[in-house]
Amino acid sequence: MRILISDPLSAEGLKILEERNIAFDVKTKLSPEELKQIIADYDALIIRSGTKATAEIINASKKLKVIGRAGVGVDNVDIEAATKKGILVMNTPGGNTISTAEHTVSMLLALNRNIPQANLSIKNGRWDRKKFMSRELYGKRLGIIGLGRIGIEVARIAQAFGMKVSAYDPFLSEKKAEKFEIELVELKNLFERIDFLTVHTPLTSETEHMISRPEFALMKKGIKIINCARGGIIDEKALLEAIENGTVAGAALDVFENEPPTENRLLELDCVIATPHLGAATEEAQVNVAVEVAEQVADLLEGKGIRNALNYPCVENEACRILEPYIRLAEKLGSFQSQIISGHIKQVSIIYSGEVINHEVKPITIALIKGLLENILGESVNYVNAPFIARERNIIIKETKVLEIEQFSNLISVEVQTNKGKSLVCGTLFTKNKQRIIRINEFYIDTIPQGNILITRSLDSPGLVGRIGTILGENNINIAAMNFSRKGPGEESMVVLNVDDEISEEVLEQIRQCKNVLDAKVIKL
Repeated sequence: MRILISDPLSAEGLKILEERNIAFDVKTKLSPEELKQIIADYDALIIRSGTKATAEIINASKKLKVIGRAGVGVDNVDIEAATKKGILVMNTPGGNTISTAEHTVSMLLALNRNIPQANLSIKNGRWDRKKFMSRELYGKRLGIIGLGRIGIEVARIAQAFGMKVSAYDPFLSEKKAEKFEIELVELKNLFERIDFLTVHTPLTSETEHMISRPEFALMKKGIKIINCARGGIIDEKALLEAIENGTVAGAALDVFENEPPTENRLLELDCVIATPHLGAATEEAQVNVAVEVAEQVADLLEGKGIRNALNYPCVENEACRILEPYIRLAEKLGSFQSQIISGHIKQVSIIYSGEVINHEVKPITIALIKGLLENILGESVNYVNAPFIARERNIIIKETKVLEIEQFSNLISVEVQTNKGKSLVCGTLFTKNKQRIIRINEFYIDTIPQGNILITRSLDSPGLVGRIGTILGENNINIAAMNFSRKGPGEESMVVLNVDDEISEEVLEQIRQCKNVLDAKVIKL
């Protein structure tokens, strides 16, 4: 066994490999072509953010078993190509928790007390004490979006300053929030009551620009914003407008939509402080992720288990080959549910029927839970820890096998119960590679779970589908497939459209304004 380490890795991580007598080569700053030329000689690849493990490089490998990412983000790895090649992809989601939480609170303190501005002022020979008057954190309310490892740690530190903490996290139970003395609220209610806001979610299709003009309009005047998570969660243009109109008093940004930021007007404002993506930039964090990835890769190569796997829900190759179509369908059903539900998840009930019950369904359930959770929690959710995260958040998982089946040779039914109601989605395989969603709540449909999907609920009325199509056409959005279902003439109906292009919030709002439309959502799979 031999490992290629293509990005700088802490000496502590290298020591782990040496002590376990695993051969490795450290070759950094390789060009894509150079990496492609040598990758065939290695059984494992350890990277950080510098190396791009593209499909071309992955396909050039001959015996590669695992790609280990020393860090959380895996946007530099083509996971689909690795999966097709049978290569495991791992990350290290826990290594930078403390570092990022500490940096977030440091930015909170610096922003609130005007420390960077005051430092610059005094170095320029001024003594502007009145100019930098601020407020205490004690007794103020901090809002947190995303209560994963980092969000919980930020809450703990903030509480030590006497701050009150309110948070939004659709996958955290009220019981778990109470344990940490955190007030759990809906997103729109969060903005109305907080003095400071920090975000700790991954950047996904669900979280991109989740803080934009409508959200700023709900906030108290004078709020201050911190983002040490991912650039793009906060709409920078909307943030600039909110500062200029007096809603937002200041912002502390460690991440940006484009890095490094160029021609960014936010950086011209005195009330905005910034750092160059330093959340995980501590010696301890670098050591933690190096040790973690070295141990994980070594364990895999020595047959001692799999941890933090992003694309491998079952261990035996033959079992994975048989279950793979069901696994992929289940993960999409979970992701689909996560995008149509509202409220905090309390229970997930999965019913397997038909041919699928002849197989071990545990890996399928794991894939479904991963798909359900990762739209909010992102790279921190994988096939190994998804069940644990669900249990940690007091989400009850019920799994049932039913022999009898009426219309389909196999069927996976997923009912998600939240504090706001229930949602049912059913999927089937027509052939090994033909996945279909065949039911959404009361409506029977036949939809391909892929790409951009527009779902509208409305009162059945003449011309409605045409009006929706016209809006899409006027915005150069092509319809690939359409499904329609209704309870009865003039009653509630559902239109499901597969479209070739992304649908903006502005276009979605136009559809919502159509007469008799009750709701419209875009699902991305």
